Amino acid sequence: MGLASPDVAHDDRAATGDRVRNRRSASELPNGGTWHESFLVRNGPESPERARIKDRMDIVRQPVNRKRRRLIYGGAALAGIAAVTAGLTALDPAAPTVERGSAWIDTVEAGPLVLQVRGPGTLVPEQTRWVTAVTAGRVERRLVEPGQTVTPETVLLVLSNPDVQLEALESERQLTAAQAERMNLQVQLESQRLNQEAIVAEARSAFEEARRNARAADSLVAAEMIPRMEAERLRGQLAETETRFRTEEGRLKLYSQVIDSQVDMQRAQVTRMRAVHEFQRDRVRSMEVTAGAHGVVQELPLEVGQWAQSGATLARVVQPGRLKAVLRIPETPARDVVLGQTAAIDTRNGIIPGRVSRIDPASVSGTVTVDVALTGELPRGARPDLTVDGTIEVDRVDSTLSISRPAYGQGNSSTDLFRLTPDGKYAERVTVRLGRSSVNAVEILGGLQAGDRVIISDMSRYGDVNRVRLD
Repeated sequence: MGLASPDVAHDDRAATGDRVRNRRSASELPNGGTWHESFLVRNGPESPERARIKDRMDIVRQPVNRKRRRLIYGGAALAGIAAVTAGLTALDPAAPTVERGSAWIDTVEAGPLVLQVRGPGTLVPEQTRWVTAVTAGRVERRLVEPGQTVTPETVLLVLSNPDVQLEALESERQLTAAQAERMNLQVQLESQRLNQEAIVAEARSAFEEARRNARAADSLVAAEMIPRMEAERLRGQLAETETRFRTEEGRLKLYSQVIDSQVDMQRAQVTRMRAVHEFQRDRVRSMEVTAGAHGVVQELPLEVGQWAQSGATLARVVQPGRLKAVLRIPETPARDVVLGQTAAIDTRNGIIPGRVSRIDPASVSGTVTVDVALTGELPRGARPDLTVDGTIEVDRVDSTLSISRPAYGQGNSSTDLFRLTPDGKYAERVTVRLGRSSVNAVEILGGLQAGDRVIISDMSRYGDVNRVRLD
């Protein structure tokens, strides 16, 4: 193609500027026009220069109805959205994903099931001796410390109380006075008895003399040697002396009885005063507090200088080699516990076998206290007040279906569990009937078969879905 002349180039530039300045839509032009690419060509007679420019431009396009095209595109889009919505509505919702590592999965097993109950507890001594204060006093000396082995004669504490010592001295004085009074009374009563015996002897002698005189008078009257009046007088004298003798003899017997009773009463008073004195001496001796039993001192709460009231606990002595477990079993499963059942006590350092020896008849704070007598050897570190866990075997089922106890669902009830599909990729909700429950297992009465795998961890957040996917 040859080069254009300067005039032609100038005309081209003028036409291009004119088209740029008049770029508007056909509807906005006052005298109408048509689009040619991005330039507007006005209607009217063509000049030779304009004809040359037109020959070198593209073919003129006809105006497009943009509103109709938009309506078509909008209708198609709405139809597509409706079709997609209908398809998605017909599909099932996608199963939520559960991390396989966070889910506890167990397999239903067929076989025997041991029913157990569990509860926390502590080891306590079978024999405990509480040492209490017999009388009030101040701690003057503390001779042992907790943990030391003691004998019944070992002195633990020394107390002091001046009032107790004064009361002991007063009781001793009263005992001495009572003994002196008993001796004086016995001497006095014995003297009266001896005097009465002398009077009885005189009365007996006078009675014997009068009886001899009366007999002699009877003989003399028969021989008419004395008057009958004299004989009558002598017989009257005999009766008088006999009466006096019998009276004094009865008085002597009465004295003997009274003397014995009065002496016995005073002797009893002395015995009472001696008992009071011994009690006061025991109180003084109790100021030296002894262990009273073989064992180990577990508690000694008082320090030197503290005041102990009468009856206050001074020490606690236990026998560490003879312990028992005291368990706190929840009151609901505790109804199956009976005496003699086997138990296992976990001390965190070994398992000790035992048997149920006592069941508390009352429930405290939702638990029942159960004592377990230990029948096995104690492991190292077993000591009083050690925290333990106890398991009691309450029953045994020979053949049944069971799984590990799920995180939710109680025994003898129905619950929903997620059972794994054969390929193990999904888990589906099933309703399971649970039977009796143990510590770590529960009996299956329906809803599952032997070999089924189920999720036993907490799945409560998936309560609104029937199927989950395991990832």
